[in-house]
Amino acid sequence: MSSPAERYAASRRRAAEAKTQLGAFRAAQTFDLDEFQLQACRELEAGKAVLVAAPTGAGKTIVGEFAVHLALAQGKKAFYTTPIKALSNQKYQELAEDYGPDRVGLLTGDTSVNSEADVVVMTTEVLRNMLYQDSSTLDDLRYVVMDEVHYLADRFRGAVWEEVIIHLPESVQVAALSATVSNAEEFGAWLDTVRGETSVVVSEHRPVPLWQHMLVDHRLHDLFTAETEDEDAEQRQTLVNPELQRMVQLQQAPESRRSGGHRGRGRGRHGPKRDFRPSAHRGGGKDPSSLSGAPSRTHRLSRPKMIRALDRDGLLPCITFIFSRAGCEAAVEQCVQQDLRLTTREEAAEIASRVEAMGWELPAEDLSVLGFDTFREALVNGVASHHAGMLPPFKELVESLFAEGLLKVVFATETLALGINMPARTVVLEKLDKFNGESHVDITPGEFTQLTGRAGRRGIDVEGHAVVVWQPGMDPRQVAGLASKRTYPLNSSFSPSYNMAVNLTAQFGRRRARTILESSFAQFQADRAVVGLARDVAKRESSLLGYEESMECRLGSFKEYFELRRRLNEQQKDQAKARTRQRRREIIRLLASLEPGDIIDVGSGGKAKRRLGECLVVHTAPEHDPRPGVVTADGKLRSITVEDFSHPPDVISSIRLPRKPQVKVPKVRRDLASSMRAALKDRVPPRRSAPQVGFGFAEQPEDSEQVEELQDALRKHPCHSCGDREDHARWAERWWKLRRETDQLKARIDQRTGSIAKTFDRVCGVLFDLGHMVPADAESMPTAQPVADEFRAEEFVVTERGQRLRRIYGERDLFTEMLVEQGVLDRLSPEELAAFSTLLVYQAKREDEGAMPEMPTGRLTGAVRAALEVHTELETLEKRHHLEPTAGPELGLTLPMHHWASGASLRAALEHSPLAAGDFVRWAKQCIDTLDQLSKVPSATSTLATACHEAVDLISRGVVAYSSVAYQSMEDEDLDDE
Repeated sequence: MSSPAERYAASRRRAAEAKTQLGAFRAAQTFDLDEFQLQACRELEAGKAVLVAAPTGAGKTIVGEFAVHLALAQGKKAFYTTPIKALSNQKYQELAEDYGPDRVGLLTGDTSVNSEADVVVMTTEVLRNMLYQDSSTLDDLRYVVMDEVHYLADRFRGAVWEEVIIHLPESVQVAALSATVSNAEEFGAWLDTVRGETSVVVSEHRPVPLWQHMLVDHRLHDLFTAETEDEDAEQRQTLVNPELQRMVQLQQAPESRRSGGHRGRGRGRHGPKRDFRPSAHRGGGKDPSSLSGAPSRTHRLSRPKMIRALDRDGLLPCITFIFSRAGCEAAVEQCVQQDLRLTTREEAAEIASRVEAMGWELPAEDLSVLGFDTFREALVNGVASHHAGMLPPFKELVESLFAEGLLKVVFATETLALGINMPARTVVLEKLDKFNGESHVDITPGEFTQLTGRAGRRGIDVEGHAVVVWQPGMDPRQVAGLASKRTYPLNSSFSPSYNMAVNLTAQFGRRRARTILESSFAQFQADRAVVGLARDVAKRESSLLGYEESMECRLGSFKEYFELRRRLNEQQKDQAKARTRQRRREIIRLLASLEPGDIIDVGSGGKAKRRLGECLVVHTAPEHDPRPGVVTADGKLRSITVEDFSHPPDVISSIRLPRKPQVKVPKVRRDLASSMRAALKDRVPPRRSAPQVGFGFAEQPEDSEQVEELQDALRKHPCHSCGDREDHARWAERWWKLRRETDQLKARIDQRTGSIAKTFDRVCGVLFDLGHMVPADAESMPTAQPVADEFRAEEFVVTERGQRLRRIYGERDLFTEMLVEQGVLDRLSPEELAAFSTLLVYQAKREDEGAMPEMPTGRLTGAVRAALEVHTELETLEKRHHLEPTAGPELGLTLPMHHWASGASLRAALEHSPLAAGDFVRWAKQCIDTLDQLSKVPSATSTLATACHEAVDLISRGVVAYSSVAYQSMEDEDLDDE
């Protein structure tokens, strides 16, 4: 208890603070501010930049709102930036309600509302573009709020945050809001160097306590016991609820040991204040939270059972993260099929009314392909999915209904965890790994904290709950480690782009641009890491000397002998890989050549994915996506892929099929299977010759010669006859492995020392070769001549081509400009241009293989081929300058977009495409944005500009136009989740 003197001093401070802007802002709130919020607001009012790192749901945004309050009180402007459009739209609505729509604007690339307002909410990319264009909207800017600033670690778009922080005028104060990260002080130290005096405010306190659980065999168990909840992080990771561990061991045991399974639960730990007591029911009675009477004999999760149990214990509403769009939709379908109803009659009526109102606004012909009926039925029952593949109006309706408490369960991908205001009482994680765009990886402690942080609604819930669904092989200690770990650092993903290079050079000159880039957070972190890397290199060099002594041979140089062995081994591996690639190409060719009626043997040998046996081809497939449909001998309809074959299959027989067999009808499939078996029994030969394929791998003569030369040199080497050869080889293997690791560390040191500036030099080298930059004393040169990499001392200026590139943003920025320069787009009609624009933005989830699909017009075919040639030219140039090649154009969206721009319905446009409707709309919006950029680039021909405008009009219709106008709060995020 404080003394009278301390209470008097506190009273004096409050009285003084009441006269400040913080006092006025604090008095206007319906709740009192937490200490970390007050501390950050005081620093802002004192004129400092601030970095606020606090858990999800702790109330960081109040600091951003105070920055807005300060700007308005001072007669200045404030920008509120977010990483995704959905969050920008949501924040715009909140601020418009607080300050009135006249004083608040919104800019999200394709949406512009009151852009010259005193307060403008925008995506971070929009602010970056403003800074490069020296926009007049920046006049009188005093505060910039950077919400979710930890997003700068994103490998695709994170660099934008650093660009903005570096280039903002010195007079602008930054309020950076981040999730809890372990290196907040390091990030704050960097901000201090580039933004001036910066205060770091860190809070790890959650206003709503979070309890951790695991769902095992459809029953809920506490992750920690009462004794371990208050332990430190390291102890908690090992002191997991022993009852939970026993239950998991029981599940992992053989079936014979599990048949009479233990039904007990872990010891309770919470008092009577809790509205949920998952471990409080002990003894012989049935646990009311139990989802089944005994351990199940399978590990298939019943979502309706899980949700009903959560509902009985008062743990709804909940968000279940699945990390898969298809998984989210399947979960909703499972709940609909089992008639899971979670809404009252009044709630169901309100939801139905809202859904119908939205449905009337959508084109009637598109409702079925959008899955509107299933969407409506699930919503009325209180269940929905939420992912980037949904149509934006659908997603916005889910967000608003959930925020109002009308929806009880949402199955979502991880993008929902990124700041969107959809808090829940409970968060469920079905898996602890996700697809990152390339492979499946474990989620990090930071991601676990971000996801589970959605649980517990401030001012509504006494506590929040995080539930991890146990899967076979999952160790509770692994979950405890994720829940306890506090070391999730913020690492920069910054790297110079072509657009960045020309903008910086045009504004500051090349030399100063290099200096600016060296002040990035990426370089800041790299320089700090060099000391530790150098220490590791010294240790490894010492170990290498010991290995060299151990592998010495009295007959000769064993290091030389081992190098021959290693080169031979690599040569043989390369040949094996080449043979595998050749076989795969031949399989693709054969699958694409199959015709309805052909009979093949699927997976009959080798390492094939499946063994379906004899199959009848009923659907053909294009070469770029060879997945023909087949009917198996037992009448099942399947799609086969390249992975189903270890060798190119033969057409062993064939039968004649009806013109359009109704293969979805079971009886038709059974009849087809019977006809196939009869043809095989009677040995009916194929009606046509099987396509000739060059099976195997034709080795290049020089490859075989190299292998023979290496084998001969190996046999002739003196060490080959040494009796201790293999013992020496084991030491040599260790030496080689350590030598390689040491060289990699040295390379990292070299790369980190001025790494950003070196990359910038290489980028400038490409731009110089293409004529976007020239030496300052040779600006009038008609063409640029190639120069060496080492030209960092030269001052450059930006040419007319470079000025055009300054206005083109995107991952294929330079590729796009090269197409404009070479006139590839000039002769295309608006419909063809709309289709062609997909090459500039679209990125498929998986790499396509095979030939180019047939284009609808000859002009478009020529333009696509020209684009592929231009990309090859660019890729060659990038490799010469040691840069990661620009992503190549992908053709999977070209035909659907051409159909759409030609007036086809959404169903017709997507008929032969695997794209979801929401994905198509999202990519269509990016095509619109790119076409709009192209229409405004300097020196673009009037014909091209007109065609771009017309193409935009053709794309922006139906669901595409509706989602960008009728529901501004629903602009989809640009994240691409699997």
